[in-house]
Amino acid sequence: STTLNGSLKNLQVSRINPHDETERYRQHVLETKGRDLDEAGKRLLEEDLRSPCTEEIAVFQAFSRVIREAGKRFVVMDTAPTGHTLLLLDATGAYHREIARKMGDKGHFTTPMMQLQDQERTKVLLVTLPETTPVLEAANLQSDLERAGIHPWGWIINNSLSIAQTQSPLLCQRALQERPQIEVVKNQHASRIALVPVMAAEPTGIEKLRELVV
Repeated sequence: STTLNGSLKNLQVSRINPHDETERYRQHVLETKGRDLDEAGKRLLEEDLRSPCTEEIAVFQAFSRVIREAGKRFVVMDTAPTGHTLLLLDATGAYHREIARKMGDKGHFTTPMMQLQDQERTKVLLVTLPETTPVLEAANLQSDLERAGIHPWGWIINNSLSIAQTQSPLLCQRALQERPQIEVVKNQHASRIALVPVMAAEPTGIEKLRELVV
């Protein structure tokens, strides 16, 4: 929302806040499962809700709500390839396996994992930098995703000097050093890539963002 620096018709920006989602989930459980418990039972339930897995469940439920929105609008999710994201994917996969086990051949069902695996419905884009370590990290993430049946649609190489207009000899040299990593992405990892040039200032505001796709 800071980058947007304004509003755009039909565009809604939201954020999954783990703390807020965990508290919302705790209150919901206390008001439903804890409604008919005695004081001792409520204390035990509250103790259970202090478990680290409570946050994972709460964030997964929030993630699932956002995924379901894709049935009636375009949804763009931005997340970093951190341990937290991989835990979320693990939870998504575990939920899918549990639903599949319970349902068997009894009926039709759609889980968040199935939606992520559907290449007609979901387009996964990996964003990296034209440097050795970021490219390696993105490639490892792609391998993790593919093992889960999620196939990235393309890669975005951000902050590239190779397509920026620079006259500096030092920056021109750095631009040449980017070339091998760009070739690695093109030849080994991605069937589609987009290069975004390094910019003197962050593209803040609707008009500046539009210029990126011109």
